[in-house]
Amino acid sequence: MFIQRTYRKTKNKVYQSVVLMENYREGEKVKHRSITSLTKWPEHLVNDLEKLIKGKAITAIEDLNLSNGKSFGAIEVIKQVANRLGIYQALGSSKQAKLAMVQIAGRIITQQSRNYIANEWVINQDIENVYNVSSFNEDSLYDNLDWLSANQEKIEKKIFRHRYQTEKIKNIFLYDVTSSYLEGTKNELATYGYNRDKKKGKMQIVVGLMLDSYGYPITIEVFKGNTGDTKTVSSQLKKLKEVFGVERVIFVGDKGMIKSSQIDEIISNQYKWDYLTTITKEQIKSLINKGVLQLSLFEDELVEVAGENNVRYILRKNKYRAIELKRNREDRIKRLMDFVTNKNKYLKEHPKAQINVAQRDINNELVKLKLKNIVTVDVNERGFSISIDEEAKEKQGELDGCYVVKTGVPKEELNTKEAHDRYKDLGLVEFAFRTMKTTIEELRPIFVRKEDRTKGHVFVVMLAYMITKYISDKIASLNYTRKFAIESLDKIQYIEYDFKGTKIKVRPHNLSNHQKEILDALDIKLNVAKKESA
Repeated sequence: MFIQRTYRKTKNKVYQSVVLMENYREGEKVKHRSITSLTKWPEHLVNDLEKLIKGKAITAIEDLNLSNGKSFGAIEVIKQVANRLGIYQALGSSKQAKLAMVQIAGRIITQQSRNYIANEWVINQDIENVYNVSSFNEDSLYDNLDWLSANQEKIEKKIFRHRYQTEKIKNIFLYDVTSSYLEGTKNELATYGYNRDKKKGKMQIVVGLMLDSYGYPITIEVFKGNTGDTKTVSSQLKKLKEVFGVERVIFVGDKGMIKSSQIDEIISNQYKWDYLTTITKEQIKSLINKGVLQLSLFEDELVEVAGENNVRYILRKNKYRAIELKRNREDRIKRLMDFVTNKNKYLKEHPKAQINVAQRDINNELVKLKLKNIVTVDVNERGFSISIDEEAKEKQGELDGCYVVKTGVPKEELNTKEAHDRYKDLGLVEFAFRTMKTTIEELRPIFVRKEDRTKGHVFVVMLAYMITKYISDKIASLNYTRKFAIESLDKIQYIEYDFKGTKIKVRPHNLSNHQKEILDALDIKLNVAKKESA
């Protein structure tokens, strides 16, 4: 082990670099490698260490007392992936950009508050060296959300351009919305609305997410909690055209998202684009009554039927879904029968119980179980009997598992199977929402109050999802979960050796097998030191 000093002259200044080095053997050759930089050390400490080395009081770094240092593996991998995806470049080089990377990494590695990230999490992370930022607190991160919100459109556009590297984009874009509940009632976007989180009594926001056909986010937008799905579409079309400069779009959304007015806008002279969606059960019945579709055409294999104005209908019956729906209907009927049986028993055992109260409860249960069209409940003195209309029951089950994809895309551009499969790709948005809301990134619940900070928080979650999706895709063959991969990388720490109260920071000499596998799958090198026997 030895200390190497090098000097570099730039104009009228001379810069000194001080590095702790060691010898190692590679075959018959003896080579040198750096252990750590001592450039920032006081000169007297460098001299003291050099005396000990030359006096052979210490001959190897391991002769000093050691302890575990800060983690750097996960945050370095996140930085390298962000660079590959264009996120790092799009954010820029300002302090706010660096704080944004801290927020993204914090969201991926630890789903905690900004107070925790700024005051506790960073203590054990090598943030200063990896992201080149220090001296920030909880308020800095909240202010950073304002910055992210103000610059979101610009950042999204730069990431989009990095991803596609072309001026004229032709692509399929998948769009859906979800809701996310809030803690408290003071958020500026908070309202009551259709709550997909099943959190009664909670105010919420609505979030619209657009993905490309590979499942990578393009843009995310926050709306007030009572905004209907269809009301969010116009802004997404405008973004694709004006912000991202997309020339040709096939806009994919479900039947609750793309209705007749949205279709009219998509195909209007303003855009002249195409759509992929499905139609409701009532619309299917209407087309059957008009003779456009036939019930016999619904099979496991895809069938296409031409409609008016170049509209294409792609029909399919999912037999497994049909079985599931039939079983569900039978279960609901059984639940109602058990409910009525229990009411009859109660009325028999309690002579003073009012039959009209029991009847009200049964009617409520009938509505709740959606059986009014096929089940009749009759009153018999102090009891009830159930009769089932088998013909109506069979009629209700005719369209079980049946669905129709509707599109105006020309067949030569998207054949029957491709059109069907691209609609099914909407599952990628559902997966993205599920991941963003409940796993690593944890979009919900939201604790911020201001509109801009709410938007900034949601944008951080989207950027974090882009990075974790990339990691998941790359490590898929390893059968490791995304959570396991991140936790494994986060365990890659420096080894610190103490010399007179000053730390000598050294990267670990080896990694676990699964850490190596994850890094190899990602094709990422962490510049980890390798100890080799002499």
